[in-house]
Amino acid sequence: MKTNPTSPQRAILHLDLDTFFVSVERLMDRRLNGQPILIGGTGDRGVVAACSYETRAFGVHSGMPMRQARSMCPEALVIRGHSSNYMKHSDLVTEIVREAVPVCEKTSIDEFYADLSGMDRFYGCWDFSRELRQKVIRETGLPISFGLSTSKTVSKVATGEAKPSGNIRVDSGTERPFLGPLSIRKIPQVGTKTYQTLRNLGVRRIHTIQEMPVELMEQVLGQNGSAIWRKSHGIDTSPVVAFNERKSISTERTFAKDTTDIEKLRGILIAMAENLAYQLRRGNKLTACISVKIRYADFDTRSLQSRIAYTASDHILLPKIKALFEQLYDRRVQVRLIGVRYTNLLEGACQMDLFEDTDERLHLYRALDRIRNQYGDRSIVAAAGLEARTIGRPNPFNGEAPLLLANRHQ
Repeated sequence: MKTNPTSPQRAILHLDLDTFFVSVERLMDRRLNGQPILIGGTGDRGVVAACSYETRAFGVHSGMPMRQARSMCPEALVIRGHSSNYMKHSDLVTEIVREAVPVCEKTSIDEFYADLSGMDRFYGCWDFSRELRQKVIRETGLPISFGLSTSKTVSKVATGEAKPSGNIRVDSGTERPFLGPLSIRKIPQVGTKTYQTLRNLGVRRIHTIQEMPVELMEQVLGQNGSAIWRKSHGIDTSPVVAFNERKSISTERTFAKDTTDIEKLRGILIAMAENLAYQLRRGNKLTACISVKIRYADFDTRSLQSRIAYTASDHILLPKIKALFEQLYDRRVQVRLIGVRYTNLLEGACQMDLFEDTDERLHLYRALDRIRNQYGDRSIVAAAGLEARTIGRPNPFNGEAPLLLANRHQ
């Protein structure tokens, strides 16, 4: 179900839980209230998954190496994190929002859009949004902020300006003056490289982009430039797409000749799981449920699934996929088909499991994905997955030897 992006006087609500991981930890232990908190890998090589506002005053931010964050804020309490608790509270907020609004889009574990168009006159939507925010706070104990406007872009920016634990409405026709004084970093789609490019042009505030001709933005940044120019004017007709927990990606292999070669089956499984994980990262998505499927020569088909914390990391997904396979494969008869499926997908800016990943591992994944983006998704594979080339189909590398990656999954 999609909303009509051209309907007049849209009312788009954006909700974002404030310092979500930190807030959940404080619900679990009230002694953490007011304390500077870092959540993530606890070792020097760990990465900050989340941080409290008290640490941000020292320049700390998520994604920063834990060693650097601790040196910037020595008094901070470091917590490893409890991903299962975060998932539970996220599901609770999701249920509250979905029951209250006509169309809800969940874009990450702590972020939602809702299309309130047609529910009431615009100011009625404002009252409804404030009541919904209070309901979330009352029933979950979690702080939450929101922005309300006629587009997803402006509402998201408004939420950022409303934090912590606030709300902002941007009426139709006031989008440009609202956005103008803000930093260009506030525009969704402006990453580090784009920001630096614009800064090199002397562009610091959004109002400067508003005064630039769109042709100049296109000349500097290509199609991305025109998109940023439109967003700087508050122009965004993208619809709110209904959240669907059953979104999934999957892959299967049917063999030309049934096999009982367990090592090669495991190799195929690793290759498929690794490729799907890359697709998750490429699409900026996370999975919370994985499954393995086996079809035997007599067409007896079995599958097994497992709920996990949201992730797109090979080193987390592959061992769990292998464990499911070991539980499932108990017949010692020839196998006709094997498959892997990731479900309960969410879009998310945090692509990796920052509670477990080190800074080095994050850089490794980025390097591997850059190779795949440039040379193809099978240009670099885990050594354990090389056996997948030899069963049931021609060599997928078309005679070219792939780059080898040491088998870090065993």
